[in-house]
Amino acid sequence: MKTFRGYHHPQLAPHCALTIGNFDGVHRGHQAMLALLKSEARHRGVPSCAVTFEPHPRDYFAAIGRKPDLAPARIATLRDKLSELAQCGIDQCVVLPFNAPLASQSPEAFIREVLVRGLGARYVLVGDDFRFGARRAGDYAMLDAAGGPLGFDVARMNSYEVSNMRVSSSAVREALAQGDMDRVARLLGRPYSISGHVVHGRKLGRDLGFRTLNLRFAHWKPAASGIFAVRVAGLTEQPLPGVANLGIRPSLDPDDANGGRVLLETHCLDWPASLGAEGAYGKIIRVELLHKLHDELKYDSLDSLKTGIARDCDDARAFFARSIADSMHTETSRQTTRDRI
Repeated sequence: MKTFRGYHHPQLAPHCALTIGNFDGVHRGHQAMLALLKSEARHRGVPSCAVTFEPHPRDYFAAIGRKPDLAPARIATLRDKLSELAQCGIDQCVVLPFNAPLASQSPEAFIREVLVRGLGARYVLVGDDFRFGARRAGDYAMLDAAGGPLGFDVARMNSYEVSNMRVSSSAVREALAQGDMDRVARLLGRPYSISGHVVHGRKLGRDLGFRTLNLRFAHWKPAASGIFAVRVAGLTEQPLPGVANLGIRPSLDPDDANGGRVLLETHCLDWPASLGAEGAYGKIIRVELLHKLHDELKYDSLDSLKTGIARDCDDARAFFARSIADSMHTETSRQTTRDRI
């Protein structure tokens, strides 16, 4: 997938079939829309294009209004969103910087300048609650009315449901906030994961006997937080089981290097000897959050912190042991059923 910041690029295809959205999480509703988009793009002989925004529009308005509580909890980083869009087979993605000029642009100007002149839209697919332009004044009816005179078709996709649940980014955020990782996986169609470069930290975990892989996120408000049993991909050929802390990590030290920013600290239950002490730094890893153990805790001493981490590791091992046992039982039941047939 080709990715562009803005639409003023000569490498952009002259025409495309596109959809527009924040795509936070790229959940199963998004995936269904993107599958339809690809089909329509092939039918018209043009590339498929996802148009998204960074920052999230609500992040922007929360910042200029100095009301940080209005910013949405983010399901995915931009890196992970682009990775999932690529996995869906989209040909190109245009990331529009959500700033003052875009926020104040009228719906008519957005259609004319961005969709037609900038992207050469031949087909535009939107969700049933799609709004656009300054003060969210544009809607599907306006877009549909403009399509004929300006040379593009317009379609709208209704809500997508899984097990009688309406799939939406809000539903994913709610499930993450509740720590219901099974429901999150059903809504996403995959385990919830976070990826990034492993960076240096205080190395406190190493001193405590629990080496950690640190992923740091600047200006990121996560939809999930707490302690999780996880699976880590990117270090060895096979994913590794582990335990991770996602959040601001209640600090024993007010001068902590983390400075209150979001951090994902992951401890592999069995550290690969091939990596040595420093072999993970700079690697891009993907951490799948499979099961929430508990919320973040604040410990009153290093000894109590060490004891807490050890208990979390034991609980994570117990989770993986149950998962293996459940998997073996399921496979045995299937084999028995096949034998009877």
